[in-house]
Amino acid sequence: MANDLNRCEFIGRLGRDVEMRYSADGAANASFSLAVGWKTKDKEGVEWIPVVAFGKLAEICGEYLIKGKQIYISGRWNTQKWQDKETGQDRYSTRLVADQMQMLGGRDDDGGQREAPQRTAPQRQARPAAPAAPASGSLADMDDSIPF
Repeated sequence: MANDLNRCEFIGRLGRDVEMRYSADGAANASFSLAVGWKTKDKEGVEWIPVVAFGKLAEICGEYLIKGKQIYISGRWNTQKWQDKETGQDRYSTRLVADQMQMLGGRDDDGGQREAPQRTAPQRQARPAAPAAPASGSLADMDDSIPF
């Protein structure tokens, strides 16, 4: 399967602030949802894309991204399988494992939501990061509001 391609690219707005987690060894893990609008001749709508980033890219996302911010994000589509502890049934979640992110719009573009929170982490350049650990989370914890 060396010729298979698993590459996804989206432009959208964050549906919620970035949720940061850290592994026991201090590796950063950022998760958030991205609202991506679509339009056809007869319909229009929004798809919610769950996104996870690891390492330095996760730190950058946690430092600069807030709800409503427009970004370009790319990475690979990943589906995880696990067993529900209560029912024993197989469950699945699909998400974008990001390796590139670019903030769009101006410095003050936050989708009209609010001012960016003050952060103290040093500035770093975004680079592709290898996945460290799967993020927990589901589509159920995403905001229902559309940030644009």
